[in-house]
Amino acid sequence: MENKTMIQFFEWYLPDNGLYWERCSAQARSLKEAGINMVWLPPAYKGAGGRSSVGYDVYDVYDLGEFDQKETVPTKYGTKDAYLKAVHDLQEQGIQVLADIVLNQMMGADELEEVVVQEVAPENREEEIRDDVVIQAWTKFNFPGRNGKYSDYRWTANNFSGTDWDEKGKRGGIFKFQGKEWHVDTDQENANYDYLMGVDLDMDCPETAAAVENWSKWYLDTVHMDGYRLDAVKHIDFNFYREWIQKMRDYSGKELFTVGEYWSAELPRLLHYLDTVENRISLFDVPLHFAFLTAATSNGQFDLGSLFNNTLVKERPQCAVTFVDNHDTQPGQALASFIPQWFKPIAYAFILLRKDGIPCVFYGDFYGIPHDGIPPVTGLKKLLRLRRDYAYGEQNDYFDDASVVGFTREGSEEYPDSGMAVLMTDASEGSKKMKVGQHFAGGQFFDAMQHFSNPVVIDENGEGDFLVSGGSVSVWVTEAAYQKLYIEVE
Repeated sequence: MENKTMIQFFEWYLPDNGLYWERCSAQARSLKEAGINMVWLPPAYKGAGGRSSVGYDVYDVYDLGEFDQKETVPTKYGTKDAYLKAVHDLQEQGIQVLADIVLNQMMGADELEEVVVQEVAPENREEEIRDDVVIQAWTKFNFPGRNGKYSDYRWTANNFSGTDWDEKGKRGGIFKFQGKEWHVDTDQENANYDYLMGVDLDMDCPETAAAVENWSKWYLDTVHMDGYRLDAVKHIDFNFYREWIQKMRDYSGKELFTVGEYWSAELPRLLHYLDTVENRISLFDVPLHFAFLTAATSNGQFDLGSLFNNTLVKERPQCAVTFVDNHDTQPGQALASFIPQWFKPIAYAFILLRKDGIPCVFYGDFYGIPHDGIPPVTGLKKLLRLRRDYAYGEQNDYFDDASVVGFTREGSEEYPDSGMAVLMTDASEGSKKMKVGQHFAGGQFFDAMQHFSNPVVIDENGEGDFLVSGGSVSVWVTEAAYQKLYIEVE
C-alpha cells in the first residue's frame, strides 16, 4: 500500500495577488511526482482582512471569492471558480484535498449590538471581574455583498458566547455574554480555553449549530473535498467535532480523513481529546515538533534515543499526523518555534521514512520562505522520493545511543529495490551496525544523501556497518535504488 504523504500547501506570507489557486493547479502534477498524495489547502472563504486575509479571521464562509465584500471579490488566494478548479486539478492527479475548517471564531462584523456581559479574568476565564456590564460588540453579520445567496441566515449576538473588544469603551478584555456559558469540555489552560479570539461561536445555541451544519453540507456539495484540517479544536467543545464529523461522513458517504490542530506539547491532553472524540479524527503531533526543537537547540546534549518518548506517533500512531513546522511556527507568527535549518533534514527523515503516522511537509520547507530569506530544506525532495519508492517493509529501530540513532526498513516485494538503513546524529559523526535483512546479503548499500561515496557491504546475517557525518542524516539504499534516484531526481 502506497505511503500517505501530506503537504501543507501554504505559508503565512504568500503574495496577496489572488493567483494562489492557479498555482495549486499548475503544481498539481509536480506534487504528485514528488510523492505527495494529500494536500491541505488554506481557508478558502472571505476573511475580515479581505484581500490580505490568510483565512483565520473568518467573515463569510459562503463567500469563496465570489462577492464584493471586505473591499474585494477574490480572497487572498483567488476566485471561487479558480478554487474549485484547483481542487479538481489536484484530485485529477490522485491527490486528496483537505479543506481548512475554522469554526471557532468570526471577525469583521457589519454592525454593533449592545450586549450585557460578565467581564472575566484573562488568565482565569472562570473568575468574574465585573457583572452586568453593557458593552458594544461587533456581532451582527448581515453579509450585504452576498445578499442572501446560498443562505439568508444572519448572525447576531445570540450566536456567540463572548468577545474581546468593547467598542463603546474602546477597550479590550474577555467578555462573556449574559445567559451564555463557556463550554466545559475544552482545554483547561486559563481554567477554560473556550474563548480564543473574535466573537466565539456558541455551539450550544441550536441556531448556531444548525447554521454550521447547513453550511458544512453546502461546502461539501460545492467543493467535493476529500477531508478536513480542523483549526483550534482545543477551544471548541470536544463533543462537537465527534458528532459533526460523523454527520459529514454519513452525508457524503466518504471517509473524509480529518486532522485537528490541538496545540499542546502535553501528550495526555491530546490523548484525552482523542478518547473523547472516539479516535474519529487524527491530531498533529505537537509534542514531536517540540522534541525536534529541543534536539536542534541543545548543542548535541539532547538524548536522541528518547526523541519519540511522550509523542503521539509513539502512543497512538493511527491518529498521528507528524510535522516539522507549519504556518503558526514559522518566524514572526503567534506560535513561532521554527526548527533550525541544519536539523530539518534529520527531522524530515524521522517523519518521512518511518512506518508510523502520516507526515505533513510544510510549504515553507518545500519551496522556501522569501519573506524571511529562508531557502528550501536541503534534500527534502530526495527524502520524499525515498519515502514514495523505498520506505517499505519491516522496521527495525536502533535508538540505543544518546547521539547516534537509526532504523532500517527491510523492503517489500511490491516495491522493487525498496528497503533502507537510516542513521542520524545531532552531534559528531558515528556508525552503527544495523540489520536490513538477509535477502540483501552480499549486496551493497549507498548513501542517497551523498555524504559518503563508498558503499556498505551487507554481511551474511543481513547486517551492515552504516555511517553518518556529524549533525546530519544518511539514508543507505540498494545500488539499484541509488542509481534510479539520481537518474530521476538530480
